[in-house]
Amino acid sequence: MGFVRVFLDRLYLASGLLGALCLLAMLLIIVAQMVSRWMGVPFPGSTQYAGYCMAASSFLAFSYALNRGAHIRVSLFLNALGEHKFWGELWCLLIASAASCYLAFYAIHGVQLSLKFNDISQGQDATPLWIPQSVVAFGAVLLAVCFVDNLITLILTRRDNIRGDVIGAGE
Repeated sequence: MGFVRVFLDRLYLASGLLGALCLLAMLLIIVAQMVSRWMGVPFPGSTQYAGYCMAASSFLAFSYALNRGAHIRVSLFLNALGEHKFWGELWCLLIASAASCYLAFYAIHGVQLSLKFNDISQGQDATPLWIPQSVVAFGAVLLAVCFVDNLITLILTRRDNIRGDVIGAGE
């Protein structure tokens, strides 16, 4: 179980770092877009590329943010449950696991449909949509894995993996 925990934590960290790199890429694209406008040089598709980076950064960072306690949680309500906090956590993680699995399933299905119909962006970039959708689907799958991981850990140990070391978060 220790190897799996270390592997998943490193996977969440790597995904969070990729999300941060996507934010940096979005910044660079926006700066390049501004410079190209000032110089009168066209940069077709820059708005779409920045949008792809924004979606990628969000979805890639979800699992890392969840385990770091950065997501908005219902800690106030859960702490008010007192000795029944476990049941509240269990209920929350069951709902979140189901919802994130649903999201992951349809994110993958969206990629499959884009591949099937050879769907391309309607912007000037004409990017095959399965490319940015794949990154979003990967992030959605990783979020589902993270929620299920926390659910299983909660059931087995009566404690989840979510750290409360973010200011204002956690227990």
